[in-house]
Amino acid sequence: MQFRDVEVVLDGHVATAEIQRPPNNFFDVELINSLADAFESLDANPSCRAIVLCAQGKHFCAGANFGDSRQQAERAERRADSGNPLYTAAVRLFRTKKPIIAAVQGAAVGGGFGLAVMPDFRVVSPEARFTANFVKLGFHPGFGLSYTLPRLIGQQRANLMFMTGRRVDGETAFDWGLADVLTDASTLRAEANKLASEIAENAPLAVMSVRATLRAGLADAVKAMTDHEFVEQHRLQQTEDHREGVRAVAERRPGNFRGR
Repeated sequence: MQFRDVEVVLDGHVATAEIQRPPNNFFDVELINSLADAFESLDANPSCRAIVLCAQGKHFCAGANFGDSRQQAERAERRADSGNPLYTAAVRLFRTKKPIIAAVQGAAVGGGFGLAVMPDFRVVSPEARFTANFVKLGFHPGFGLSYTLPRLIGQQRANLMFMTGRRVDGETAFDWGLADVLTDASTLRAEANKLASEIAENAPLAVMSVRATLRAGLADAVKAMTDHEFVEQHRLQQTEDHREGVRAVAERRPGNFRGR
């Protein structure tokens, strides 16, 4: 099955959904909606019992492309009370029913980090990098991370990531419980498929029932949090600090922030 920039291959009871925007796999509304379309299609397919989410290229997902003038213009046109269609699409992902395992290579940055946290499990290599770099952009966390990350690694470690914007490598992610399997880069997808197959060999109705219980209320909580995140992001988007943060990240230097 082919969706825009997402290819889905079903092998037995395990589906692989591959993001195909190499090397960085920057996301936008179209990509997240394509993933949601793919996952909803797999939900309707009884042959699929588990999904591996992966990406072509160097990085799993480097987040939003702040160098894309079209996307910048779209963000600038939004009103604080209009909502963010990207987050509407993100909530669709959280509402899907089949277990998802992310195979994370390279960087999962910003909203791309949020995308990596959405699945049930993460398989990583030591070279993986998770970064909630929003404060370096003069921005507020998004994609529901304000809710999902503390739930996964605890409030204090989430605070550390959010307020410093520091990178967490694959080994640290595994130690913190952010990742479930640590393996070599060469075996990343094989290990993700191994975990998916272990899940898929079980009774599918029971697996989905257990998953629904464990994730009860998650999508609604993400919806409420992304509504708040967008209001804060819209407010901060108007600041000089945000404009400086975008320049500083593009130029690979610390930001010269002035608090205005």
